[in-house]
Amino acid sequence: MKLPVQDLQGTPQGEVEVPFPVIENGKGTQAVHDVVVAHLAAQRSGTACTKTLGEVAGTGKKPWRQKGTGRARAGSFQSPLWVGGGVVFGPKPRDYRKKVNESTRRLALRKALSERIKASEVIVVDELKLSQPKTRELVRLLDSLAPGVTVLLVTDSIDPNLRLAARNLPYVELATGAELNCYQALKPAKIVFTRAALAQVGQRLSQS
Repeated sequence: MKLPVQDLQGTPQGEVEVPFPVIENGKGTQAVHDVVVAHLAAQRSGTACTKTLGEVAGTGKKPWRQKGTGRARAGSFQSPLWVGGGVVFGPKPRDYRKKVNESTRRLALRKALSERIKASEVIVVDELKLSQPKTRELVRLLDSLAPGVTVLLVTDSIDPNLRLAARNLPYVELATGAELNCYQALKPAKIVFTRAALAQVGQRLSQS
């Protein structure tokens, strides 16, 4: 499969071969699910914490005598039944990360990119650099490439001017071909690759 290449003004510049096998069937759907779930799980901080009966500050004195008061028996101010007492089976700090094999990650990325390519949501340009770190210059560029939608810009290396120009645009995300993941490939409405970045991704996905 080939993709059209254009310059930053939208002028056609030939075609480029997709550097990895495009998935045409349902293969890889489960891999995409597993990778996205693992990615979102890894974003959780896992810092929720409650105190058990043994951790709540308080005295060891018995609230009142065992018999003769007419009230229920009580042996601790830290009882979970009391306001300010410990919590039974409450959350403790934990790691939510899930292990996903590298081969599964590659399959998921290939599946995600294959679907985006088949949906004509991938744009390839010769290069993606700005002469100065001006947000308005990047906005003007995106208006010619992918107007009015969320965009992922994938380059072989992050241009400092491009990074500075994009940081004030909430609908623009930057990535390199060496670090692109499945979740990033699924989020935006359009993905803009440079030739070099597409080759980088192809090299990653061709690894055994």
